[in-house]
Amino acid sequence: MIRSVPEIDVAGARTLLRAGALLVDVRTPAEWDAGHAPDAVHVPLETVPAQASALPRDRVVVVICRSGRRSQAAVAELVARGFDAHNLTGGMLAWVQAGLPVVSASGAAPAVI
Repeated sequence: MIRSVPEIDVAGARTLLRAGALLVDVRTPAEWDAGHAPDAVHVPLETVPAQASALPRDRVVVVICRSGRRSQAAVAELVARGFDAHNLTGGMLAWVQAGLPVVSASGAAPAVI
């Protein structure tokens, strides 16, 4: 069971991102390729422990997945390592519902899978 982690909704995430926060997408490569936020950094969930040291500690980190469950686990890991990290509740589904941009890796029409 994942302990409680800092949560943020899409509006709050947008505010943090505009202020310089880093958006980290922890979905699988196939999900990332199909569609992701344009300014996100891809760090698949299983690589978060190994790649955490490469993330900037001087920025707030907003973590996103498809629905908010995997990102919750990533935030727990990052918070345990001293990061100021927040889980984007609703994930990419909420991102798209809010009308925010999504791009694909191939340039094809993006999709959240």
